[in-house]
Parts: sequence; structure tokens; C-alpha cells
Amino acid sequence: MTILKNRRAAMVAAVAICGICGIGSAAPNIKESAATNSTSDTAALFGARESVWGAKLSPDGQHVLYLSADHAAGTGLMVANANSSAPPKLAMLTDGAPNQLRWCDWAGNDRIVCSVYFIANDHTNDIVDLASVYRLVAVDIDGSHPTALQQTPRTNLALRVSQYDGSVIDWMQSKNGKVLMARDHVPEQDVGTHLAHTDNGLGVDLVDTRTLATSMVERPAPNAVDYITDGQGVVRIMHTMSSSGIGVLSGVDSYSYRLPNSREWRTFSVVPQDGPGLRPEIVDPVANVAYCFDRQGGRDALYRVSLDGSMNKQLVYSDPKVDIDGTVRLGRQGKLIGVTMIDEKRQVVFFDKDYQGLANALSKALPGQQIEFASSSADEQTLLIFAGSDTDPGRYYIFDRKTKHLNEIALVRPALEHVALAPQTAITYRASDGTMIPAYLTMPVNGPKKGLPAIVMPHGGPSARDEWGFDWLPQFFAAQGYAVIQPNYRGSAGYGEDWLMKQGFQSWSTAIGDVVDAGRWLVSSGIAAPDHLAIVGWSYGGYAALQANVVDPDLFKAVVAIAPVTDFDALRAESIGFTNDKIVSREIGFGPHVAAGSPARHADVFKAPVMLFHGTSDLNVRAAESQLMSDRLHAAGKKATLVLYPGLDHPLPSSEIRADLLRRSDAFLRQSMHMGG
Repeated sequence: MTILKNRRAAMVAAVAICGICGIGSAAPNIKESAATNSTSDTAALFGARESVWGAKLSPDGQHVLYLSADHAAGTGLMVANANSSAPPKLAMLTDGAPNQLRWCDWAGNDRIVCSVYFIANDHTNDIVDLASVYRLVAVDIDGSHPTALQQTPRTNLALRVSQYDGSVIDWMQSKNGKVLMARDHVPEQDVGTHLAHTDNGLGVDLVDTRTLATSMVERPAPNAVDYITDGQGVVRIMHTMSSSGIGVLSGVDSYSYRLPNSREWRTFSVVPQDGPGLRPEIVDPVANVAYCFDRQGGRDALYRVSLDGSMNKQLVYSDPKVDIDGTVRLGRQGKLIGVTMIDEKRQVVFFDKDYQGLANALSKALPGQQIEFASSSADEQTLLIFAGSDTDPGRYYIFDRKTKHLNEIALVRPALEHVALAPQTAITYRASDGTMIPAYLTMPVNGPKKGLPAIVMPHGGPSARDEWGFDWLPQFFAAQGYAVIQPNYRGSAGYGEDWLMKQGFQSWSTAIGDVVDAGRWLVSSGIAAPDHLAIVGWSYGGYAALQANVVDPDLFKAVVAIAPVTDFDALRAESIGFTNDKIVSREIGFGPHVAAGSPARHADVFKAPVMLFHGTSDLNVRAAESQLMSDRLHAAGKKATLVLYPGLDHPLPSSEIRADLLRRSDAFLRQSMHMGG
């Protein structure tokens, strides 16, 4: 297949965000954006959030929507004509204080549904002072007629607050503007009235996103957490999780299914916390099967299970080295076309021969890029393609399957288009017990390759992993002359249950041992100058950066910890009052590892200076944990600096703040390691 590439003006927005509204605005094209930022300092270039992400093609293939960040914490919903170079238009705005757009998708050719997220302060509870809130809203393609989609109880009668109002589980391609919502129903007090709403829990409603006309498809179930349809508007699977009388979840997932044309629920599977068991993802109505994840040889694999009552189970795909970590779906019905996994790089195994052939052709047309089918028109004749690599933050293309024309339409980070980025290399290094640990090494583009200032950068999670591709944090430090290693230490996800162990909390000594060994390898290989070795991490990675200095206080000469866990019991206490209280507590565990693995309890052994960053509205890890670490270090006579960012949550979603973090971190590392410059 020969693919023709035509370049045209990109759909890039640099928008001013001012709360949810429907005011349209033209955006500059990509060349103007790049020129504006070309004189900015390196921290501003790499700290800037993406100009384009979450792009989706309309059902008729005529328009593309995407999200775009401003220079601070705001996010805009942009809509562009897929067949024109006309500037995109602003359809919705959130200012990041507190509202954030999370995702948007098409409910029809001229109607869009978006998820809005914010963290609310709860001043009525001395323990739970922050809470996440998710809301679905709909707007027309031009931003007009905004509508909130939640079931709205009368606030003076509501028996509880709905933090999560629901999700779209079926886009109902044959019903323009209507969607199937898994919707939270809030009961009301019935004292003195016969009109109170008594439904409680997650049900399924068919909702007209324009008029809010609603018909109930599934009655709310108090323990329901999700539903799966067949892509044609029929609910086939219900996901529930048992809870105590006060709503604390057990962590045990139960799934039920229905036979075709039946309303009776049958048991499908019961999956304990972190245990094996069938976890359904997709229902194929033609084959009458559910595609599910389950363990095969200790690794996640994809199975298909018959929904005819026999529960016949067949292995679809597994890998002997890594977990199958996701499905590839396309079209308005979410058709399954393949699975993904990550070894050194992300791989896609296509079940659809046509898409496999198209992926091969695109790889030839875009050499060195990882290709992703991001979205499609309803007839799948027009495709939205994402392509990116370690040295390319990514770009979007429109592909016409009839003409085989491939048109580049947007750059994810236009300001970096002409900046030389550092290649990321998959390596392994030997841990102290002889285990080979996979990692990624990013080296400065120019200059020497030995005796460098170097950084160990453990990922967050802990049940997550790093993967090959553009990453703004190591790229910034590589641009500043540092070598950066990102270890996928034991406790990381993606390599099977033996590698995951009991995750990075109960198995912290092994995980942190692997992180420390990454630093030792940098020194022994000659890449790192021993006096210029630092460690930088975010979230669990921030915890690892701190705890590594408890394990080996002499190895690292400077520590940067962003939004870190600093005490296991403090982290456990943060979940009190939330429904996941027991789940979090079991994940952390009890025993001697809690005290031994909490760096705030070992401030006296630190030798390296520490810089801590934290957003004050962080719901994942409270800012009090960084304050605790800072206080303990100061009490022990150690060097520590704490930077708090008011009103920001865990990812610090502000271009200005991220740039500030990068500038301060670089200056701190240079000063602490006496590097100058």
C-alpha cells in the first residue's frame, strides 16, 4: 500500500481558560505557536503541557475535537474541520481553578460529551478534607447549549453527595445525541413527602444529551460499579463490588452476565483483590462472547468466554515475557481489532488483517514512529492516526482509506518541533542479587558520554511502569546535560505477578534495592560521575527517591521528591472516610515493613540535601506528607527545602508550575552537587 503524505496547517490552540462556558475563539496555527515559544527558556519548553491530546474524529469524519492546554492550568475543548485548514474553534473552557477537562467524545456529529474533574474542599470533616468530583457535560459543536448530565437530586433532601455522576457506556451511533449512561442515582429523604427519589446506586439510563429526556434501562444497584454493553445498546455484563454497611468497599470484584434476550443475571466471575480471575472488557454481540483478561502462566492474557450459558473459555493471546496490558478498539461500537503489550517498546498484535496491513504501510510511511489508530468515522473509512517516538512528542494525521492520503494535522508539542531531543535506549542492569532489571537510559544529545551528572528516576505507581517514548521530565534533564536512567524495578506492572510481588509497599525493600542498584550501575559503568549522582521521583517515585537514601545514604548527592509518600501509616490514614479504605490498607499491609519503609521515620540517616514539591490539593498523596518529611529532616539538622503549590493536585497540571519545578530542581541539583552553570 502506498500512502501519500500531505502537510497542512495544524490545529493547535493556545487558549485563555475562564471557567466552563461556550465562547468560541480562533487559535493560532502551529508555526505561530512554535515561533512564540522559540525564545523561551528550556524549562518553559519542556514544562508546557500538550497543545493537543485526546483527539477524536466525529462519526461522519468531518470534524476533529481535541483538548488543548493554556500557559497555566486551563484546558480548552477545540473543534476543527477535518477537511480544511481553517483555524479550530473553542467550544468549552475550564480554568483549572478548580475545573479540569479530562476527556471529550462525540455523542453525534454536532453534539459532544465531556468529563469535568475537580477537587472539592470538605470543611465538614476533620479527616477527609479533600474529595474528587467528576461531572459529565454536553455541548453543541460550536459550544452552545451546554447541559449537565447528572441526575440532580433536590439538595435539601439528598441523603448523600454524588462524587461521580456516571460514565458513557454506549455511544448509540444510531441515536444521534443520545447515549447510554451508567448513572449514579442519589436517594432522598422521604419524611413528609411521597415524591422522594428512593433509587440508590449505579444504574443505566438512556439520556438525550440535548433535552435530558431519560428512560431507565437498568434499575440502580447499590453495589454496582460499572456495566458493559454489546455496543448496540444492550447491557450484557454488570460489575459489582461488595461493601460494608457504611459503604467501605471489600476489594472483591464480582461480574454477572445475561444470556441474549434475557433479563436474568448469571454469575460470570468473582475476582479477589490483586488475584486471578476473569475480568471482562468487551462483549461481541455477533459471536456472543466476552473478551476478558485473566492470568496465564502468571501473566495477564486475553481470553474469550461464551455468553450462551456454557462459559466456554478460550485463550486468545498471551505473551511468555510480559502482560497483555490493553485492547485495541475502533469504531463507534468499540470493535476489537487487537491487543497491546510492552517489552522494550509497545507492540500491537492485530486480529484484523486489514488493520495489520494498514499499520505495516503506515510504519513504512512514518519510519521510526509508533503508530496508533486513535479514532475513526462510523464507517471506518476515515481514520485519525497518532504517531510518536522517544524523540517526537507526537503528531496527528487524518488518513483517507479510499484515496490513501495521509494528512498531518497537529503537533502535540509544537514548541519542541525544532528542538533536538535525546534518544531513549532500552537497557538492563544487574541488581545486587543477580536479577537483570529492565530500564531506559536517556543520554544528552551532545557532549561526552562518560563522567556525566546523572539522575536515577524511578516511576510512580508503584504498580505502573515506564515505557519507551517521549517523556518531558527526563527529556528536560537530558537537555540540561544529565544522563537519566528509569528503572522498571521489581514491583512494577507489566512483567507478571512474580515481578509485581506484593507491589512496592509490602515489597519495598526489593523495589528500592533495584532503584539503588540503578545508581550504582551508572557509577560502575562510568556514565555517572560519583559526586554528581542524584535521584528524582514523582509520587511513589518520590517515595523511592527518599527511601533510597535510607538504604544507602552515601550514594546520592541530591534528592528531588515530587508529591512523595513519606510514611506508610500516614498514607493509610488518608483513605479513612473513603470507600477504598480497606483496599488501600490491605495494599500497604501491616508489620515491621511499615516503620522500616517510611523515610520520614529515618530522617537522621540522610546525608544528601532534599528538595520537596507538593500541590496543596493533592488527593493521591496529601501535602502533609511532604511537610512531615521536611519537618523531620529539619529536626534532625538536615538540609531540606519544601515548595508548596496552592490549589494544585497530584499531576501539578499547570505549565507555569511545571516550568517553575524544572527550574528550581535543576538549580538545586547543580548547587547541591557543586556543578556550577
